[in-house]
Formats: sequence, structure tokens, C-alpha cells
Amino acid sequence: MKKARYNRISSPNQNLERQLVRNHPDELIFNDVVSGAVAFNERDKGKELVKAIKDGTINFVSVTAVDRLGRNLYDVLTTLEYFTENNVILRVDNLGLESMANGKPNPVFKLILSVLANVSEMERTNLRERQLEGISIAKAKGVYKGRERGSSMSKDEFLTKHKHVVKEVVSHPELSIRKLAKITGASIGTVQNVKKMMIV
Repeated sequence: MKKARYNRISSPNQNLERQLVRNHPDELIFNDVVSGAVAFNERDKGKELVKAIKDGTINFVSVTAVDRLGRNLYDVLTTLEYFTENNVILRVDNLGLESMANGKPNPVFKLILSVLANVSEMERTNLRERQLEGISIAKAKGVYKGRERGSSMSKDEFLTKHKHVVKEVVSHPELSIRKLAKITGASIGTVQNVKKMMIV
């Protein structure tokens, strides 16, 4: 079993030592200096780790905490799904848990993933409720115009509509936009927009 450790800090002036102290001699180290808002498969070392997993070089990844993978729950869950699909065990140090136990999915870990997914859904629901509340207030004041005809859908709506494209982008970051478009049956423009939205 080839192990890897993924560390991330947001800026060069932050201290990486707290994460580095957990490194082990038998681990390949991937250190990124990048905002957690950037999609995992768009980071320099994140890309390298994804490729190593795809090549079968890595089958065990450790992180000090889930937020090292990202601060966007959608991106975190997408990354975790990629690990699972490629039979990679993920260990989260501060939880003391691994995604697999005795060759089988760890039910406690799966429960935590479900909670994360539910939290993500709650955040989207709460955001929508706040938007509707804001719209109601704006209508009451007579200043609400609504979405103009022909305007684009929201980021969440777009990514949800094209979730099959999102999955391929995460699973195959090394592929060109043209190749991804051919695989998914989506237009080149759609693939480009998906990739742009996943890194903001």
C-alpha cells in the first residue's frame, strides 16, 4: 500500500508545521499553497495526487482535517467520491477515522459523509430561503425586477444540471476540454463553464 499525505495552507505566510509534524517516512508528501475555495483537482499538488491515484500509485491518503481538501462542501464531497470510486482509503487525523475498515466501507465514516452532504443541502436551502426573503422585501419596496429574460442560471443550478460533466472533470482532470465534451456529450462551452465554476 503506497501512502500519501496531503497538506494545504492558504498563503505563504501561514505556517505548515502543524500539518508537517504528522508526516511519516513512508508517505509521499503533497503540499499545496492555495485557497480552499479552489477546486481540489485544479490545485498544483491536488492535480498530482489525482493523477497518482488514477495511475494506481497511491491507495491511501491522509489529511489533518477535512477542510484541507477544501472549504466548499460540494468540492470536498466530490473529491471524497473520487477517492472511494478508485478504492483509495482516506484518513482524517482529527477525526481518527478512515473511509475503509477491513476492506469494507467504514459505516461511521459513511455516516459523517452523509452528515456533510446534509449540511451542504441545508446551506443551499438556507441560502434560497434568504434569497426569497430578500426578494419579498424588495417587492414590498417596489424595487424588485426579477431575473431578466435570457439571463443565465445560478452556479448551483448549472452544476446540478451538468453533474455528469462535473464528475468527469473531477475524475479525469488531465483530459482536454474537447475530449471531456466528447465523453459527456456536452458542448465545449458547457465543459469550459463547468471548469470555471469549479475553481471559484
